[in-house]
Amino acid sequence: MNKRQALVIACAALALHACIWAPGQHLSSMDLTRQGSLDGARYQLVPITPKLLAMDKSTTTPATVPTELATFKPEPYRIGVGDSLYITVWEHPELTSPAGSQQQPSANGRLVRADGTLFYPYVGLLKAAGMTVEELRAELTRRLATYVEQPQVDMSVISYGNQRITLRGAFVKTDPLPVTVTPMSLEQAIGAAQVNADQADLSGLVLTRDGHDYHLDLEALSRAHGLGEIWLKAGDQIYLPYGDRKEVYVLGEVTRPAAVPFKTGDMMLSQALGRVGGLNEVTAKGNAVYVIRGVEDMEKTPATIYQLSAQSPTAFALASQFPVHPGDVVFVGPAGVTRWNRFLSQLLPLSGLISNAASAKSNLNN
Repeated sequence: MNKRQALVIACAALALHACIWAPGQHLSSMDLTRQGSLDGARYQLVPITPKLLAMDKSTTTPATVPTELATFKPEPYRIGVGDSLYITVWEHPELTSPAGSQQQPSANGRLVRADGTLFYPYVGLLKAAGMTVEELRAELTRRLATYVEQPQVDMSVISYGNQRITLRGAFVKTDPLPVTVTPMSLEQAIGAAQVNADQADLSGLVLTRDGHDYHLDLEALSRAHGLGEIWLKAGDQIYLPYGDRKEVYVLGEVTRPAAVPFKTGDMMLSQALGRVGGLNEVTAKGNAVYVIRGVEDMEKTPATIYQLSAQSPTAFALASQFPVHPGDVVFVGPAGVTRWNRFLSQLLPLSGLISNAASAKSNLNN
């Protein structure tokens, strides 16, 4: 067998192998039918069309506030342990400012003790915790009337104790927010904490109240102006997750294959492709853009493979309206010439080995 014959046989063998397995990742519409299996895993193939997008929109429900949160109205502030009250009894400075009128109001404040009581001259101990400011003012007026003729009492909270709203997760500030006499909405609390826009998952906010978790799409509710309708109360916990746990994986013939994190709940296919630099203009196959969904257990539950034919200008409009979900795999297949070039890149080193072997054998024979 001469060198030319050996090279031809090697090329034929490699070409036959390439029909079964192409170097690199490969998926084409020829491999897929409407329903079937691929490498033992079941799937169904769904083309991305205007009709499919219209059906998805008809079944999409707008973001709403849970009924329990929407119907909650803030109650008057109730005094808590650790609060400091400034109590004024008009025309009686000895009761109003026992530390002296030149002192700061905090020096003349009345502290609510750990047992919830408050001490006041002539009156003694009062059970203050749990009462509204108006209720405590009325009770103090009633008791002082025994010692002061027609007492005129005013009262305000000058510092707050341990009634808090806690924040965790992707906020710039996570210091607890005090509950005050002025009601606070969820929108105000988030504004005070400042969202870490680079890391936060805006669609996954969790408000925990009385042991129950309420999952809220912060970005969608902000568009609908629904955050101001949610009022907070003492003990509420707000958690904003980081976006690194929700990703879509963009692979294949794109500029920079990567895992793309979600920042909102409605990332579109065009956005996912844009964040990795788009399709590789040289190597990508236009009609081989796939979104593979439901890959957790493909042996038991068929996955859905959505196919976008990106060869026409209308495909960009479809891609801008097709939402991808966390865990989706976006795969862009290679063009035919790309697969052939990769085949040649593996064939040429082997042909060089064959040529060297043939030359060595010829030298030995000579």
